[in-house]
Amino acid sequence: MPINAHPDYLAAEKEYLQANNLYDKIEKLKKMISLCPSHKGAENLRAQLKTRLKKFQQQLEKSKKSRKPSKTGIKKEEMQAVLIGKTNTGKSTLLSLLTNASPKISDTKFTTTFPVIGMMNYKGANIQLIEIPSIESNYYNRGLVNSADILLILITNLNQLPEIENKLEKAHGKKIIIYNAKNKKENLRKIDATLKSKRYNFILMISFNETEIQELKDKLLQSFDKIRVYTKEPGKEKSDKPIILNPNSTVRDVAKKILHGFSEKIKEIKIWGPSSKFPGQVVGLNHKLKDLDIVEFKTR
Repeated sequence: MPINAHPDYLAAEKEYLQANNLYDKIEKLKKMISLCPSHKGAENLRAQLKTRLKKFQQQLEKSKKSRKPSKTGIKKEEMQAVLIGKTNTGKSTLLSLLTNASPKISDTKFTTTFPVIGMMNYKGANIQLIEIPSIESNYYNRGLVNSADILLILITNLNQLPEIENKLEKAHGKKIIIYNAKNKKENLRKIDATLKSKRYNFILMISFNETEIQELKDKLLQSFDKIRVYTKEPGKEKSDKPIILNPNSTVRDVAKKILHGFSEKIKEIKIWGPSSKFPGQVVGLNHKLKDLDIVEFKTR
C-alpha cells in the first residue's frame, strides 16, 4: 500500500483483488495505475503495477491466439440470427429464453468467450441463434456477424448503438434492436420515441415475460422474409417440418429441395392453402407458393 494513498486508489485496489478473470484484472489494474500517488515514495509501486499490467496483457494476447474463435464446426442453417452487444447486456439470458441452449449466465464481465449456439423452433421454423462474445471482447467474432441473416442487437443504453453499429459495416443481416430495460427506472416513452424516430426495428424488453418473448419471436420470424411450405403424400397427413423458401418460390423449388431430379417423377400436384383457389387444386410446377401452403406430390 502506498504512503498517503487516496481513498479512490484503495477502492480500486479492493476491486482489483476481487476480480476473477483476466479482463477484469487488467481493467482494475489500469484504474489503480491512474490513481496511484505521483510522489517519489510511490515510484516503486507504480513500476510494479506497470510490470504486472504488461504481464497480464501478454497473457491475454497469448490466450487470444491459442483460443481464437472461428466458424469451425458451426454449420449455418437456413435461418440464422446472432445476438450481439456489449458485455452484461443480457445476451446469455435471452438466448436461454429463446432456445434450448444453456449458456453461462453471470454478472461477471466477458463471461462468454466462444460463440454459443441454440435452436429456436417457432411456428414450424427452425431458427439457429448464436450468442457472440461482447463487441469489446478480444473474442468478438466478426465472421459470424457478417454472414448472419438477422442481427439481434442488445443494448441497455441508447449511447451503445453508435459503437455497435460501427462494427457492423460489413454485416448484411437485418437488424432488430432489443432494449433491455429490466430492473431500470427510465423514461421508456422517450426511448420508444427516439428509436421510432430513427426508424429502427426494435422491441423494449421490460420484464422478459412470456408476452415480450412471444413478440420478439414473431418479429424475428417475420424479419427473415421466408415462406414455410409443407409437403404430403396422397392419403397421408402433411409433414411436421416445413420447407423454408424465399418469397415467390414455385412448386418446382419444393421438388428441387426434396431430391434432385424428383420433378421428372411427378405425375400430379395438388395444393391446399393461401395460394390455392380451392382445397386440393391441381397445379403445375410453375405455380407460385405462399406461406403455409401444403403441396401433395403424386409420382409415377
